[in-house]
Order: sequence, then C-alpha cells, then structure tokens
Amino acid sequence: MKRRTQAIYICFAIVMAGLLSTIMIHNLQQKKVQKQSQVESNLPTGDYLPDAECPLIRVVIKTNGFSQIAHSKVEASAQNGLNISYADQDRNVSVACESGTTLTLSPDDPRFQSGTICIEAKDPAERITINSLTRGYGVPSYRGKLEFFATAEGIVIVNELPLEEYLYAVVPSEMPASYEVEALKCQAVCARSYAHCQMLAFGYPEYSAHVDDSVSYQVYGNSKEQETTIRAVQETEGERLWHQNQVVKSYYYSTSCGHSTSIAAWGSALSDANQYLKGVSICNEEGHAYEEDLPWYRWKATIPEKILSNLIELNTGKEIGMLQNVNVTKQGVGGIALQIVATGTKGKVTVDTENKIRSALGGDGYEITKNDGTIVKSTKLLPSAFFTIAKTGGNYIIEGGGYGHGIGMSQNGANEMAKAGKTYDEILQFFYPGTEVK
Repeated sequence: MKRRTQAIYICFAIVMAGLLSTIMIHNLQQKKVQKQSQVESNLPTGDYLPDAECPLIRVVIKTNGFSQIAHSKVEASAQNGLNISYADQDRNVSVACESGTTLTLSPDDPRFQSGTICIEAKDPAERITINSLTRGYGVPSYRGKLEFFATAEGIVIVNELPLEEYLYAVVPSEMPASYEVEALKCQAVCARSYAHCQMLAFGYPEYSAHVDDSVSYQVYGNSKEQETTIRAVQETEGERLWHQNQVVKSYYYSTSCGHSTSIAAWGSALSDANQYLKGVSICNEEGHAYEEDLPWYRWKATIPEKILSNLIELNTGKEIGMLQNVNVTKQGVGGIALQIVATGTKGKVTVDTENKIRSALGGDGYEITKNDGTIVKSTKLLPSAFFTIAKTGGNYIIEGGGYGHGIGMSQNGANEMAKAGKTYDEILQFFYPGTEVK
C-alpha cells in the first residue's frame, strides 16, 4: 500500500512538472511574441522610412557641446511667430505665438501633462531658433518642426524635417563648405546613404527619433548652411551608395596616411556584404599619395614614459605600473594597428581595435607635431591607429599618419582628387570598390 501511494505521488509530481513546464514554455513564447510586437511597433513606418516619397527624419537635438540629450529649459522663437500645439486631456489645443515673442519651456510646464508640445514657424519658409542653445556658428536655427518631451532629466528636443533638408545642415558640419563641389557631392551622397541606413530603425525609440545631431551619428547643425553645400545636396538629390542591391553605410573620416583600411579595424570580419570597405591605396596614377602635402598626412609625438604610463592606466582601467614597452602585436590593411600590448612593472594590458587603441594612447599631457611643422596639444584620441611606437631614453616616440579611423572615404583625399579633376561618382567608387551611385 505504501509503495502504491508513493507511485501515485510520483505520477502526480510528473504530471504537475509537465504541466508547469508547458505553462512556462507558453509564457516564454507569449513574452517573446509581446517583445517582438513591441519592437515592431517602435520601427519607423510611412514617411519615416528612407524610401518614402518625401522621407522625414527625426533628430534628437543635444545640449551645448553635444553632452546630453535633456535640456534644463528651452527658449525658442521664429521671426514671424510660432504655432504651438499640445494635448489638453481629450482635446488638441493650437495657439499662435506672435512675432517678437520667445516661447520658454521648463520640464514642469502644465502643457506637458497630456503629452508632448510641438512648434512650427508660422511662415513655412522660416526656421525656428533655439535661443537657449549654442553651436559652432552661434545660436542655431532649424528647419521643419520641433517636438518637446518632458522627462525626469529635462526636456528632450526632436527636430522633424525632410531628409534632403536635414542634409543641408549635415554636409557643412561634416566637411568644410570651401571644399571642391565634387568633394561636397561625395559628402552629400555619403551622408544620405548613412542616414538611409539609420532610418530603418529608431535610435531613440522612446522619442520616435532616428538619430541625434552628434558624432554618434552624423553632426547636424553645428555649422551654418552654405550655398555650396546646399548645391551639393540638390545636385545629388536622392542618390545613395549601393552594394549588392543594398544601400550601404558609407563611413568617412578626415585624412588618410596614403591608404585606407578594412572594416576589420573595428573587429568585424570582412565578408561579401562589406567588401566595399576592404581598404585601398589612396595614390594617383604616378604613385604619389593625394594627401602627402597636407598637415595630418604625417605626425609625430614624443611622450615621457611617466605620462604615457599614467594615460594607459587611466584609459584602460588596469594598473600596470611604470611602462616598460609598448608593442604593436597585430596589424591590418594599410599598416593600421589592430592590437597593442603595453607592459609595465606591475603587469600588462592588451588593447584591440583602432578606436580603443587610439583611446588607450590618447589624453592630455603631450604635444603632436604635424606634417607642416605645426604643433598641437594631444586630445583624448590619438590622431589615428596608423603608427609605429618605439622607446628612446625616457620617452616613447609615436610616428603616425592620417587623422580618423581610416575606414571608407578620406574627406581630404576626396577633396584632393576633386582638385585633380575626378568627379564625385569616380571618387566614391574609388573609396568604396564595387559600389554604385544611384
């Protein structure tokens, strides 16, 4: 009888375990479906997709110095006044703000109680000035409309505008407006292609925003729109860079050392899909580097061992003691450093990928001599990861070339090629082999 009772309990336990297991699997599947549904609901649709007839991009406008996304307050105006709209419980409210009036918002503004606040210039041809903000050229003004979100940290500003008009303020912020028109066209196509890829998702889903206006995406609105850059955007309207029937992220940087590198510098494996980022020799038909006379083509830094020891410890978060040597243990296309090992009296640290290497060796405390003899102070990143390093006496000598990550198009290289008579599509296909502009 006792054994029979035990058997019944065991069978019951097995049935219950099976039932619980079924319930758990069902719940997990339900959560997965709900999560997938939530992700899909946060994806762009309609005019917010890059292939729409007139695509609209939404940009988070960061604070001064692009340091944060939340503003403590906002002051905005337009020359001929603003139209302000917001929700008040179950009704939508629209209010006109006359010319000469500045709209001032704080996070506790009662108009935020039922949602966001939107503003547009009364005159569609005008721009909205954010008087509480400063950019490289002064107090910035924006095309399109602005939407404000109240958060615990402050007010988040989202600028919504047509993609092509967005590029008017990206191109001069990423490349000097004085550059050759064909180079500016290259920048316009690259910026449009990059934005296209970013518009397939929301980088800030909580604000339905694709990107922000900083170097985390593309710099937007830090330099004033110029006739040359608007022309470059208009003369390449809608054109993007394609590879294997896909619009590609066309990465770019400031100056090359005479060679670009592959996507492997960021730790990604080179594949058929990203072959256009394999790296090329940036030289003319005579074998001379297009940028050989430019300031950042070559550079040199002499760093006392104590300073470099401190910087490496600070930047890597690992105590290694007094630095004894730094070795480049792995190189990539064009001679870029893919891995370094820094050895000190208390240990060693290995650093991989170009950005982390530049960060590990960067920081305040030393000077860099450029190709033209000018001397500048060091910054948080080494100019590039195309370098050699050797110890001489109590100093480390870093000799390098180029400025930036070295993947994709060199902006100064594009400008020099344009000076030599190359067209923008020729330049782009040179830097991104196997691509097509269309």
